[in-house]
Amino acid sequence: MSEEDDASKTEEPTGKRLEKAREEGNVPISQEIKSLLMLVGGLTAVGMFAPQVAGDIRDTLVPFIAHPHDMPTDFQSLRLLVSGTLVDVGLALLFPISILVGLAVLSVYLQVGFVYSPKRIKPSLNKLNIIKGLQQFFSPKRLVELLKSLAKLGLIGAALWVVVWPRLDWLLQLPGMETAAMLLKTRTLILILVATVIGVMLAVSLADMLWVRYQNHKKLKMTKQEVKDEHKQSEGDPQVKSRIRAIRMERVRKRMMAAVPTADVVITNPTHFAVALSYKMDEMAAPKVVAKGADLIAKKIREIAEENKVPLVENPPLARALYAAVEVDQFIPPEHYKPVAEVISYVMKLKKKTR
Repeated sequence: MSEEDDASKTEEPTGKRLEKAREEGNVPISQEIKSLLMLVGGLTAVGMFAPQVAGDIRDTLVPFIAHPHDMPTDFQSLRLLVSGTLVDVGLALLFPISILVGLAVLSVYLQVGFVYSPKRIKPSLNKLNIIKGLQQFFSPKRLVELLKSLAKLGLIGAALWVVVWPRLDWLLQLPGMETAAMLLKTRTLILILVATVIGVMLAVSLADMLWVRYQNHKKLKMTKQEVKDEHKQSEGDPQVKSRIRAIRMERVRKRMMAAVPTADVVITNPTHFAVALSYKMDEMAAPKVVAKGADLIAKKIREIAEENKVPLVENPPLARALYAAVEVDQFIPPEHYKPVAEVISYVMKLKKKTR
């Protein structure tokens, strides 16, 4: 069944799907990158702080070894002594451990950036389910991780053997060397071995990061139906949107028809288009379109205009231009000032004659 689901997931994950996965903490994180950084950081911390840390721990534990007979025997004193010792040892190890924790956080940030996912750390009783935990422990994913770990150990072992094999002769000669020469040879070998391990782990980490990203991308791929459903959720059901658009258009149409009797002139095509204009010289900077329509709506505008004795002026080019360029309740643009002014002037003269 899962193979069929994977086969049907042919669509690339949408931005919303990726964003939701990130919010849930479902991001491609390679544990090998984390292990590599912590290894390098651990070796650096040992090289830089080992003498100081060892000295602090030694100074803390010396009284237990050098003067055990001076240790108190009552419970309260022992409790204070042990707690104080643990605090001193903890403080000595605090900085190296902080480096390791910081590198673990840095490894995640370098791979996926800052990710805040409260859902990951939210307490859940399912995490205490022993049966579910055992199922996850023996899951195919765990088997793959085990095989990856064995392969990594095999690669490291093979790389170390390749490094050590050519140097077996002088390794056998180390016991007969002087102390200074033996330490120099040993130090050189250790550095070579450490560099080899880091090089192998770097290659393994890069390969694992690519694999994890591929698996995560594959898991987030979507079926065609999922893409359609998501589009409906984000954009709305097309039928509902069409219904809302129709209701909105009907309201606009009613408002236009109610505004036609207030118009000063209706410019017509004469049959295909009708544009009703209103112009109050003392209130408006330019004439305003209060209604417009084509075909049946244009016919309705003409009928209402005739019923309310609003002048009809035939000017096909101007009617088409205003219909295309100006929306309802908008003022006409400057390029149409002159022809509209001529029409309004004609209407005003007509009204004067009528009076």
